[in-house]
Amino acid sequence: MSLFRRPSPPAAGEPADDSNRTVTPVETPAVPALSPSPVLSGPPRPRTGLTGASPALPSRPAVPQRPPLQESADVSTERRSVVVSPDAAIPERRAPLAPPPSAPPERRAPLAPAAAAPPERRAPPPAAQAQAPAPYTGPERRTANAPPPGPDRRGSGAGPQRRSADGSSPPASTDRFWPAQPRNLEETGLTATFIEELVLKALFSAGEMRGMDLAARLQLPTSIVDDTIEGLRRQKYVDIRGGGGSGVGRSTMIYQLTTFVTDVLRQINDRNRYNGPAPIPFQEWAAAVKKQTVRGNRITRSRMEDKFGDLVIRDYIFDGIGPAMNSGRAIFFYGPPGNGKTAICQGMVNCFEGDVFIPYALLIDDFVVKIFDANLHKPVEEEGAPAYDRRWVRCKRPLVVVGGELTLEMLDLVYSPEVKYYEAPFQMKASNGMLLIDDFGRQKVSPKDLLNRWIVPLESDIDMLTLHTGKKVQVPFDVFAAFSTNLDPNDLVDDAFLRRVRYKLEVQRPDEEQFHEIFQIMCRKRGVAYDAAAVDYLIDTHYRPLGRPFAACQPRDLLDQVIDMAHYQGTEPRLAPELLDGAVRGYFVRFDKDKPAGKTP
Repeated sequence: MSLFRRPSPPAAGEPADDSNRTVTPVETPAVPALSPSPVLSGPPRPRTGLTGASPALPSRPAVPQRPPLQESADVSTERRSVVVSPDAAIPERRAPLAPPPSAPPERRAPLAPAAAAPPERRAPPPAAQAQAPAPYTGPERRTANAPPPGPDRRGSGAGPQRRSADGSSPPASTDRFWPAQPRNLEETGLTATFIEELVLKALFSAGEMRGMDLAARLQLPTSIVDDTIEGLRRQKYVDIRGGGGSGVGRSTMIYQLTTFVTDVLRQINDRNRYNGPAPIPFQEWAAAVKKQTVRGNRITRSRMEDKFGDLVIRDYIFDGIGPAMNSGRAIFFYGPPGNGKTAICQGMVNCFEGDVFIPYALLIDDFVVKIFDANLHKPVEEEGAPAYDRRWVRCKRPLVVVGGELTLEMLDLVYSPEVKYYEAPFQMKASNGMLLIDDFGRQKVSPKDLLNRWIVPLESDIDMLTLHTGKKVQVPFDVFAAFSTNLDPNDLVDDAFLRRVRYKLEVQRPDEEQFHEIFQIMCRKRGVAYDAAAVDYLIDTHYRPLGRPFAACQPRDLLDQVIDMAHYQGTEPRLAPELLDGAVRGYFVRFDKDKPAGKTP
């Protein structure tokens, strides 16, 4: 709204002249009916905020970026602030004329102090104070410290990144996988119905349980389990039998099933009878396997030398397995039996740094797949370690060894019709670790069929498994696979397999010097005094004349027989010639039909 001075009335006898009028009503754009007729008083003044003794009009809380407007003391209290819409044709309004010299200079007050305006807005230069301020044009007038709109305003713990570092995550590298403790039902990745079924099956199996024991069985926070139990109580499926133990709260209450749950529980058990820790969604496990990968290590010779215990390993063994472990790809061991191929693989898994998190079970299309195996996975606990989701087990990198018992059926998901859930195959249990197929070629299945089963996973790092419904499931194959055989490789493998197994290593027999060294190590471990002369007698009598080859396992086996014979005779175990002769007779036997009875080489 433009303001103008009311002209003085013409003198008596003087014609009225409108040329002295500064602004005519026609030139003033019409303003919507936001206030009554304007009060016209004083010279025109800028629309920016005024200071001094002028009282400030109340500011609009919805637009915190605008400084509060102020009015002079001579303006009537009935005057209202006018909020101009961005769509109004404000730029076409004529600027008010300069005030006459008679106008008091104190009316051209400076802008309000900086405390009344946002820190980012500076006062305009004196030359520009008389101009009207630019109209509000929308979001571009926001200050720099305003939070940006859109997804960038979310914290690191929102959405799929809820397992990023937070109060319960370790202070280690952000690349390391560390499952955060779920704080609510949504963060578990499971439905409320599924957790209710786990609670009912646990109570059915145990008869009655405390709330904290149910939380320990499901490996879920007590707050989530308490809320689930409360929902089951409202449905009259669970009732409180009484309190148990010390303390107060629902976690110490003893719960049992009611008679209303009989039909529901029968339907649940017909679907699946899994009764254990709550499973992990399959996608979360796949992401964890990728983050805990066994590929791309940086293993050096100095790191490897102390990871194989008392094994006597030649330099060419280190130089062969080191690059293979850094690649994470498959390796093929071949050579005569009894020279430490399996023991080398057990030492190799110790070279991979760090431990991994393995879930108790997975949930794939509403089917439970058990993956944690107490016989294969070795849990580790670190004092003072941050809390984590207890549905995962912190373990050493696994080493899974399968031998002649391996069949093709064991390499797929094993469904049990009795309990109606799956057991994970060996390669899934070996994820982020090592899988050793020992005695390759001695399995019930032909080597060709077994090799064809491994060609695709070794090439693409993806394994295809099949549910009993016929659906194919693509699972990660993050495994350092090792094949070991004492048969002739030419009779077992073809060029296609050798191309995918990039590293091939022959494990050779020890020489005489290494034979002495192995004997000395075994004597120290068994608590028997080492005697180099006795070992020379063994070699000169039972090895060299017969051309008998050395094997790395022979010092251990012969020494164990010496100890057994000494205990039988009631004497102290020692490397005596007579005990060594007796051990050789029982250990080396040739089943020749034409050999005279009682003769042993």
